Amino acid sequence: MHKPYSISASTIVGEDKNYTDSTLLIENGRISKIVDGTIDDYGLLEFSGSTIVPGLIDLHIHGRKGCDVMDGKMSSLNTISNSLAKHGVTGFLATTVTSSWVETLTAMDILGQAAKTKMPGAAVLGGYSEGLFFTKDHKGAHDEECFLDLNVERVDALIDAAHGQLRVIALAPEVENATEVIQHITDRGVKVMLGHTNATYSETVDAIKAGASGGVHVFNGMRGIHHREPGCTGAVLTENCSVEVIADGVHLHPAILKMICKLKAVDDITLISDCINAGGMADGLYTLGKLQVDVANGIARTKAGSLAGSTLTLEKAVKNMVTLADVEFRDAVHMASLSPAKFLEIDDKRGSIKEAKDADLCVVGDAGEVEMTIISGEIVYQKNNQ
Repeated sequence: MHKPYSISASTIVGEDKNYTDSTLLIENGRISKIVDGTIDDYGLLEFSGSTIVPGLIDLHIHGRKGCDVMDGKMSSLNTISNSLAKHGVTGFLATTVTSSWVETLTAMDILGQAAKTKMPGAAVLGGYSEGLFFTKDHKGAHDEECFLDLNVERVDALIDAAHGQLRVIALAPEVENATEVIQHITDRGVKVMLGHTNATYSETVDAIKAGASGGVHVFNGMRGIHHREPGCTGAVLTENCSVEVIADGVHLHPAILKMICKLKAVDDITLISDCINAGGMADGLYTLGKLQVDVANGIARTKAGSLAGSTLTLEKAVKNMVTLADVEFRDAVHMASLSPAKFLEIDDKRGSIKEAKDADLCVVGDAGEVEMTIISGEIVYQKNNQ
């Protein structure tokens, strides 16, 4: 293990409170102490004027820097991992998109291996299956020609192909057998999220009662709210469940971001990037699954005009929640760290700054830029060194 060291900053966003002019002692990859002032007995990394926040966790990301989870290559996941670390992300769910069954199983195999491997940057915390079990009404950037009937056998095949590392399966709650299969999925220890759906309010509530955990990128890819039919959107906003939020200023109007924050507790909001392979790249033509995507001014759309994921980074999502939705900074941070950790049920080790937890940390400057990223006590990114 690395030698113990300490790291200090003007502000530390702890799990229960903020610390001012304090220091973290890092030992054996964990936060062993949080103390006032500095610790002279250990090597000190000092960030005056900066803030230390918990490492961010991206629950829903397809790719970055020209690489996609659907490439089915470890090299692509390494590139994504490296790129995410530069944006303060210490862990992510490698997310698939609708494609052929064979390509999907290949991607599951590789991401399952990656989840058991030490990555060069952000850790692969498992897989997220977005695709295959949707309906065409709100398909977005998913190819309906590849949609499949939902059944236990296909679900088991996905879980097995991912070597038991699949954490989330997204589906439309109105598809045949949804209630029974949702119960089977959750019995196998996998979360269910509801999206790309035209489900009614009652259909969505039934799915949540059957064990579904919440809504995929809320408002986007689902039936919206009508005053006589609240739809899937109304159900996931008012039921006791989680919602994913793409806070890029494009997918959701600031007023909608504010509304979500009034309806849902911080623990039930997870900021996601939904980033595709165009993230960190120049505008131009890309592919997402089987579909061509045109990226202009950083906004990705299909030929039909549907939004196709994003090029967002999670630290910008945090900043946007502060500036667009008037959310307190520590709450916005926890929407991208502690909330997803709780969703994944790994908050005993990850997701917040607390003694005995893993030293997954991000140092941000006063403009919100990432200056350093630390995973399990190891510095994996430093702004001036890369």
